[in-house]
Amino acid sequence: MVWATLLLRLHLNHNRAPFLLFLRAMRTTPLPSKPDHEVTIHGSKDDYFAVVHHISNIVRRDYFLERTLQKLNLTLTPELVYRVLRSCNKNGIESFRFFNWARTHASYHPTTIEFEELIKTLGQTKNWETMWKVADHMKILGFPLSPETFSAVMDSYGKAGLLDRAVEVFNRMKHFDCPQTTGVYNSLLSALCMVKNFQGAYALIRRMIRKGGHPDKQTYAILVNGWCSSGKLGEAREFLEEMSKKGFNPPVRGRDLLIDGLLNAGYLESAKELVKKMTKEGFLPDISTFNSLLEALCNSGETEFCIELLRVVTELSLVLDIGTYKILIPAVSKSGQIDEAFRLLHASIEDGHKPFPSLYAPLLKVLCKRGQFGDAFSLFADMKAEGHAPNRPVYTMLMRMCCRGGRCVDAANYLVEMVERGLAPRSESFDMVIDGLKNAGKHDLAKRIDHMEISLRGR
Repeated sequence: MVWATLLLRLHLNHNRAPFLLFLRAMRTTPLPSKPDHEVTIHGSKDDYFAVVHHISNIVRRDYFLERTLQKLNLTLTPELVYRVLRSCNKNGIESFRFFNWARTHASYHPTTIEFEELIKTLGQTKNWETMWKVADHMKILGFPLSPETFSAVMDSYGKAGLLDRAVEVFNRMKHFDCPQTTGVYNSLLSALCMVKNFQGAYALIRRMIRKGGHPDKQTYAILVNGWCSSGKLGEAREFLEEMSKKGFNPPVRGRDLLIDGLLNAGYLESAKELVKKMTKEGFLPDISTFNSLLEALCNSGETEFCIELLRVVTELSLVLDIGTYKILIPAVSKSGQIDEAFRLLHASIEDGHKPFPSLYAPLLKVLCKRGQFGDAFSLFADMKAEGHAPNRPVYTMLMRMCCRGGRCVDAANYLVEMVERGLAPRSESFDMVIDGLKNAGKHDLAKRIDHMEISLRGR
């Protein structure tokens, strides 16, 4: 198998221990999403992404990366090059060197996707001169540049406070035959708001409308967030009213945009007052805005206010989603309001949501912290009985809490159960349980767990 053979070559040419440690970690790493072109993998996916990871490490860390890569005798594909470029998106010049090296291979024929990924990386790392050379070369080769790439470039200039450069990119798009989409306008609008040029931002929106463009939710949100961050709530309201009079109503309600703007600007008290005023008048925020407010409040430790606000909005018939419970249950559990946390968990089930393991984890943790291990074990058993299969993080957390509470035998039982369910525990979990058993004088059981780990690793 091609990737397995390449892994063996990598294994022989480089330090053995770090690479084996990496392979162990890869078993627990989620796979990235696919790009537009298809992936062809002759070995396992773990083998494939192990290769991507190893090459990326060479690109990021090896001063003589071209010489080291040449020794690997790689068969380069657009997919592999794209994966490496995306993995090295914080290393602009190194990514540029890797791409140039890849293009020297006769078997490799670059596509638009790799060029655009490199341009985004160079822009994000402020290597703009090199970025434009790549863009001009791309144009010579006849590859089109997408509006999304121009947006990313303008974002990089905007974050650096280089508004004039962002405007230059906007005007330069016509030379690349690239349309100025709503997303492109939004990127320039964001750059204008970052330097608090609100007059220019509003002029840009008027230009957008004259050219036949249509503002979307992001357009309104950028400008409202900018005004709110400058403490200009009145101007934000006037802008929404004026746009409404012109027939350009935002895809979400104006008050929701104002609440989001205040939250993004850090004006939590103002957002709270606006929501309280809304609910007194019988109006409700949309669920996305409501969840954003709950998250900000919970992060500030205001769980009591959250619970009361939840009661008010449910009386006004706001339909909660699973995101609401995902925010509230951990926060309420952490604050010690265990009864309220259980009530929320049961309410989520009654609403038709299937709670995932991370909703049970905070409850299990707080019960263990209180020394109520019997209740925690019963809840864990109920969780499994109701078909909500625990995942590795929940098992790991429960084993850790058991070891801290002197329940090492229970931790060992959960470790065995975890293996039986096909969830491979990490080495740290084995070490934790084995050490706990030895300290408790359970040496025979510790040996059995140790042998189980050796057996698993030897598969």
